[in-house]
Amino acid sequence: MVANLWETDKASAVKSGLDELVYRSNLLGTDRAVANWGGGNTSMKTIEIDFRGREVEVMWVKGSGSDLATMKAKNFTGLRMEDIRPLYERDEMSDEEMVAYLANCMIDSKHPRASIETLLHAFLPFKHVDHTHPDAIISLCCAHNGKELAKEIYGDRFVWVPYVRPGFTLSKMIATGVKNNPQAELVLMEKHGLVTWGETSEESYRKTLAIIQEAEDFIEARVNEGDLYGGTKYESLNESERNDLLAQVLPLVRGAVSAEKKMILTVDSADDVLKFVNSKDAAVLSQVGAACPDHLVHTKMKPLYIDWNPNSRNADELAAALTAGIAAYKEEYKAYFERNKNEGDVMFESAPRVILIPGIGMINTGKSWAMAQVSGALYHRAISVMRGATALGTFVSLSENESYNVEYWPLELYKLTLAPAEAEFSRKVAFITGGAGGIGSATARQLLKDGAHVVLADLNLEGAQKLSAELNEQHGDHRAFAVKIDVTKEEEVEAAFRETILAYGGVDIIVNNAGLATSSPFDETSLKEWNLNMNVLSTGYFLVAREAFKIMKKQKVGGSMVFVGSKNSVYAGKNASAYSTAKAAEIHLARCIAAEGGEYGIRVNSVLPDAVLQGSAIWNSGWRNERAAAYGIEPDQLEEYYRKRTTLLVNIFPKDIAEAIVYFASSKADKTTGCMITVDGGVPAAFTR
Repeated sequence: MVANLWETDKASAVKSGLDELVYRSNLLGTDRAVANWGGGNTSMKTIEIDFRGREVEVMWVKGSGSDLATMKAKNFTGLRMEDIRPLYERDEMSDEEMVAYLANCMIDSKHPRASIETLLHAFLPFKHVDHTHPDAIISLCCAHNGKELAKEIYGDRFVWVPYVRPGFTLSKMIATGVKNNPQAELVLMEKHGLVTWGETSEESYRKTLAIIQEAEDFIEARVNEGDLYGGTKYESLNESERNDLLAQVLPLVRGAVSAEKKMILTVDSADDVLKFVNSKDAAVLSQVGAACPDHLVHTKMKPLYIDWNPNSRNADELAAALTAGIAAYKEEYKAYFERNKNEGDVMFESAPRVILIPGIGMINTGKSWAMAQVSGALYHRAISVMRGATALGTFVSLSENESYNVEYWPLELYKLTLAPAEAEFSRKVAFITGGAGGIGSATARQLLKDGAHVVLADLNLEGAQKLSAELNEQHGDHRAFAVKIDVTKEEEVEAAFRETILAYGGVDIIVNNAGLATSSPFDETSLKEWNLNMNVLSTGYFLVAREAFKIMKKQKVGGSMVFVGSKNSVYAGKNASAYSTAKAAEIHLARCIAAEGGEYGIRVNSVLPDAVLQGSAIWNSGWRNERAAAYGIEPDQLEEYYRKRTTLLVNIFPKDIAEAIVYFASSKADKTTGCMITVDGGVPAAFTR
């Protein structure tokens, strides 16, 4: 049942005018079974005072590129109705002409560009108008017998409009249909959605819900869960089995879908997804086409369905099926583009956005975790629509050419040009050991600012989780997440990368930064102290790099590793033989990996800091006292001691090291591997030679 979210007290407290439109729009968008992510539009007509002090009738309508669930007043556009109404007398109008005309009707040039469906709202003589894409309504509109069934549900209260792409023609068809039917309470747009209206915001909202509920009740009375999608063909694997398989195949999938542009992957094994992918008819139904034009930009015309028997539980078989399936999908997409392209069209990436796997669920791809989630959310809607449409009759979709013309619609392409340029590390996943510490956290912040997704791997899980929550608050859901790792334990390293794969599909950047330090005269250095340094700074770096190397080889799209060494990697520090030797081994390991990784596009470089005291757990331990004692000074004199021994007379901070790490990980260093950068203020004894 569609939820009624209207709260009279809250609605009464909302200021009349645009704010009440915002309130209604947010309610409609909150329920994704009513309004797709980014889809639908709402409007209201009001009287405003213009810049000359005159009363003018203004229509406020959702601006292009916003989402009903989250939009605010600034996302609406105000247009003068006296300028728009004469357009109804025209016989035709191109999209380009309409957009240019509406730009001249805006009451404020700073408002966002008006929705392509603005005239749909303007031509209807109602104060409040809502256009949504409810699952139940689209089920009806995508059933082969939808119009006949609508008569059973709504009698003579509806107007049925054949499929026409949004724009002037569709808007005029809707207005004319409503004008010719005085009984009309709603418009059903074939293969598209619903239009409703009211004289108040509340009336319009409640009417939308009531119309949807009538369709839902009609559909549910005809649904037989046992026979949905032809009945069950496969059983779902349990969560542990699914994750075991996914951990093995996701890097392969990520590499295959990232050949043109890197993609982030998400996995969805929700009950409705599993019921669909496990069904007898899923292989055929999934290939009929998109359930709604709004889906096309994010899901493409159809998903990739993998013909695989989950009873085998065989990762090699699944990997082979995925590899072959993605390759075939790409070729088919290229052919689809060639068959339908218009002059000047440039093909998008050819890889699938939605991959359906029996027994496992759905893999979604996108330029970010958030956009992969959008693809998945929209395919949930498609599954719901197919559930309803097949209960009513036969599921039908747009023709191939209609689908192409929506996917490559110039107005949609124009929206893409308005998006900010992608940042340096967009579409990339960075794994940082010691992620909760001073250098680790500074590096995470810089990478996130430049578009990355970040895994904070740390022995201090609580600290990593706290930092992750803070970073996600700043940069968006799931841009960072924390994993516990003891880099000296092989099983914990493997588990941390497994979590990373299941979260994002793979990894692109490794920052080997976990650290500790001890100080003792050589003859007082115990085997325990020696092993501690070697285990963390040498063996630990080896285990992390080796696991990452395996994943990067599977992905076949290259990668970057940055080792955080030390001045002591090249300088024999006094009373620090264990630490210095381990740091020297670490840097040589980096060069060895660089020598082997080149053929796979895997670059490995090192940053050599010195005396980074700020935010450091190491320097807040006994190491500070030990180093002060080695130099014959007090612990609180260390910062000044280190500053004075540099040729530049500076202190070194975590941000300084982070910038060097980010440089090595960036495209600016694409042709650099096996290299070291010292960031120590210039300590002559540590000059490389």
